[in-house]
Amino acid sequence: MTPASPARRLRPFIALVVAVALVAGAIVAWQKLRPAPEAEAQRPWRGGGSAPVPVRVATAVREKLDVRVKALGTVTPLNTVTIRSRVDGELVRVAFEEGQHVKAGDLLAEIDPRSYEVALSRAQGTQKQNLAELANAQADLQRYRDLQGKGYVSAQQLSNQEALARQYDARRQTDQAAVDEARLQLTYTRIVAPIDGRMGLRAVDVGNLVRSGDTEGLATITQMAPISVMFTIPETELANVRAATRANAALTVEAWDRDDRKPLATGTLASLDNRIDTATGTLRLRAGFTNESEELFPNQFVNVRLLVSSEEAVVIPNAAIQFGAKGNFVYVVGAEEKVTIRTITLGPADGERIAVTDGLAAGERVVLEGLDRLREGSTAEIIPDAAATPASET
Repeated sequence: MTPASPARRLRPFIALVVAVALVAGAIVAWQKLRPAPEAEAQRPWRGGGSAPVPVRVATAVREKLDVRVKALGTVTPLNTVTIRSRVDGELVRVAFEEGQHVKAGDLLAEIDPRSYEVALSRAQGTQKQNLAELANAQADLQRYRDLQGKGYVSAQQLSNQEALARQYDARRQTDQAAVDEARLQLTYTRIVAPIDGRMGLRAVDVGNLVRSGDTEGLATITQMAPISVMFTIPETELANVRAATRANAALTVEAWDRDDRKPLATGTLASLDNRIDTATGTLRLRAGFTNESEELFPNQFVNVRLLVSSEEAVVIPNAAIQFGAKGNFVYVVGAEEKVTIRTITLGPADGERIAVTDGLAAGERVVLEGLDRLREGSTAEIIPDAAATPASET
């Protein structure tokens, strides 16, 4: 067996020396690079540290909170009429402008009346002829009665003359009805507005032949004031709304624009539908608006806010609410600026504010910003609200 060379015997020893040297170098480098103990204590790091955490807070206040039901709605006119001709003829005049506001009874258009004037004259002539025959028959009847008393006329002749007089009298009623019908048809040649409202775009021009059976009509007229808004609420809100209507017959309804940023008009709840839509689980409601300035336009999409009630409660901003496995909670800043986690019970909300029914008292401070670095027992550094801080002079 050949003995090992001196170099091979030194290899394990050299490897051990190198390893020891590397460990020693790493220890020296860590000692030089790690921060001083006081700097480590002052450094704010996520999940620990004794430095105060800067936060912005809001104070819980007890005040009245308006409870509203929000919904989507459509402006719906109370009356919309399609203006159609009730007689056939040539359109000889259009007396309205597109978009014009008209009153009930205002002249809108005229149909050529000449053929209807002729029909009225014919009916009146026939009536006069039959009235003359009636007068002659009644005079003969009186003579027959006088002669029958003297024995010159038989009872049969008198009876026949009485029947003839009654026949002419019945014809008089028929002629009067024909005259009234002809006069009515003549009045239909003048088309007037049936309601107050705003005219739409004209569909027929002067010179066209219009018929009573035309479905498109001449134009439409829509009532602008008052006006209504149709909207739906989930059936889960029905009990609250009905209770509110029993307590207050005129619930306030606000209509906001499509972006839900600008209020358009304020009205009152007018009525509820008589059944829930089983397909959607919603109930239709109608709200009425005076719309004197025409803030609302027919078929306009609006956001609706129905005021159900006003309740006094402890109110905080929505931004302070946190959600965890145990429910809703907030960070409360207490004595010596110490932070505690408080589980709360929420009530109704109104916009950016929400009511707290349990777990928080008026006057307590809740954290709005800086929540990500807070833990139970953390020390808070209250940052004043920017709106309350005076601007620096330049």
